Amino acid sequence: MFIEDLPMWGYVGDIENEDELLGEVEGQSHTYLFPHLHFKLGYNKNQIVSATVTTERDRRVDITNVNKPTTVQFSYSVEYIEDDLPWRMRMTRYADSRFLPGSFEIHWLSIINSFVLVFLLTAFLTIILMRVLKNDFSRYMEIDDSSMEEEESGWKLIHGDVFRFPEYPVLFCASVGTGVQLTIATLLLLGLALTGIISTTRRGSILAGMVILYCLTTTIGAFISTRLYFQMNGKNWVRCVLFTAGLFPIPTSSVFMWVNTVALFHGSTSALPFSTIFTIAAIFALVALPLTVLGGIVAKNYANHDFNAPTRTTKVAREIPTEVPWYRSRFVQMIISGFLPFSAIYIELHYIFASMWGHQIYTLFGILLFAFVLLLIVTSFISVALLYFQLAREDHRWWWSTFINAGMTGLFIYAYSFFYYFHRSGMSGMLQASFYFGYMSIVSFGFFLMLGSSGFHFSLLFVKHIYSRVKCD
Repeated sequence: MFIEDLPMWGYVGDIENEDELLGEVEGQSHTYLFPHLHFKLGYNKNQIVSATVTTERDRRVDITNVNKPTTVQFSYSVEYIEDDLPWRMRMTRYADSRFLPGSFEIHWLSIINSFVLVFLLTAFLTIILMRVLKNDFSRYMEIDDSSMEEEESGWKLIHGDVFRFPEYPVLFCASVGTGVQLTIATLLLLGLALTGIISTTRRGSILAGMVILYCLTTTIGAFISTRLYFQMNGKNWVRCVLFTAGLFPIPTSSVFMWVNTVALFHGSTSALPFSTIFTIAAIFALVALPLTVLGGIVAKNYANHDFNAPTRTTKVAREIPTEVPWYRSRFVQMIISGFLPFSAIYIELHYIFASMWGHQIYTLFGILLFAFVLLLIVTSFISVALLYFQLAREDHRWWWSTFINAGMTGLFIYAYSFFYYFHRSGMSGMLQASFYFGYMSIVSFGFFLMLGSSGFHFSLLFVKHIYSRVKCD
């Protein structure tokens, strides 16, 4: 129960002469219901700064015999007391409660574990790739032009195809632009929550802040996607802008309509009223769409449209080898690229789920921001490592594969949501399942786009760097 966003908890009843853990009954067991609640609210000037609720055992009602009708009269009382606790410090009294994460040290251990994983992975990849690339550079730079064609192998061999633009460029550019937009909006949201500008204790403030930030950052997403589309020699830039505008809102709206319909059918108070839906739609139509168009126009008129590829692309695509060991297949790469970043955020993810779908309040946004940055870094490095092995087997179709590999962590998050639902949440029923899996699919899709765009940009820098260092015809 919440009053002015302050959590309260208390007993609704009691069982006497029964060991709940062992299921043993000593004598005759009695079940009692507490029909009276006493609220004690502390105020500082005109603001509520503390809230507790208690029950009175003297007014309990015996409901042991479920076959006997019992009339129960529920009541409550309220007591106001003056409290000198400042409003900004009102959550400090909940530091040891079960509404907040159980142990602060656990979060730091999780972050240290993630940081060590990132450090070791970064050092390992840097040493391995630099040694391999150094040998490749030495071999390619030492051979003369007459033997170049005969000596070429590995990633050097596909220098004429590696910058061949991917299929479905409109969808690809829209995905990259939307991912960058969501990343910036998430970083801004965590920064505002960390500085206290957005109240993290007020229910719905995080979601409302994310909606506003998403609408305000649509210019960035449209600019990134349209600029990349022009660099790929695209002509229909308006289509790219429209794809960018609807790539994330359309799936979100579809899930919301389904979830809200289920809530209305069950008569739940969690269903949003028409006024709120109209407000969100108006914000999107009057703010997000114009800013999206503005970003596309700015990219069309002022952005650099040159891709600046270090090698020329041949007219005919090179044939890709089909015989690939199983451990270097696309499926294995997707599993590796999704599992390693997920393992770095697993512990923190549990507390976030407990806050989103349980009764805990998440307040450690500094640790969450650090974990999110570590997630972006480890995802990008893994994407670069897997990209090198893909190019080494002469597979030049790296655009979509890099984006999907980097975004696989989003799929792991959605898979973890199934485990949490059935083994940790205690939820059941059509209504709760619709809310849970519907909104978790949107969250996972958002992570897929964010991590995919991050991995792609790092991979693009890597590819341009290595092919600019060797002699190519």
